[in-house]
Amino acid sequence: MTLTVGDKVVYPGRGPCLIGAVVQKMVCGRSASYYRLALLDDSRAELFVPVDKSDDLHMRALLTRSEIPKLLRHLKARVAVTKVPGTAKNWRQRELDNLKLFSSGSIFELAHMVESLTQLSSTKTLAAHERETLYRARKLLICEISEVMGESKPAAEARIDSALEPAENKLN
Repeated sequence: MTLTVGDKVVYPGRGPCLIGAVVQKMVCGRSASYYRLALLDDSRAELFVPVDKSDDLHMRALLTRSEIPKLLRHLKARVAVTKVPGTAKNWRQRELDNLKLFSSGSIFELAHMVESLTQLSSTKTLAAHERETLYRARKLLICEISEVMGESKPAAEARIDSALEPAENKLN
């Protein structure tokens, strides 16, 4: 993926970023070029990515507007039980699976994680680390949908909540 100043990309586990200037930094006594990435999640945080290592980081372009409906369909509860990453019976295995999903950068796998943890939360109380994982994954989805659709974060969150709402609740 070719990175250009002014483009928006998704940094795995951190969310949408705006590519800023290429800056020179001294690290361990050596000068190197870094992309300055500004997170678009209201935190105002910045990431510095080595220019020569950017291909190895699983960064990807934001979804397109036409891909958002497909993403929201991934959030809909499935009738058939399928093996979804992050749905292992053992909490420790779920945690390891979810860490892999965050680092993969796949928004559709992240949607599966949100859907499966949301379903799990309807049957039992989530452990603190699972609640945090669900919160973090939802935040990443909200931020990307908001950026792509050019809407507020509460509007993007409403889209997600609507997609996650069980079909029987939508009929009432």
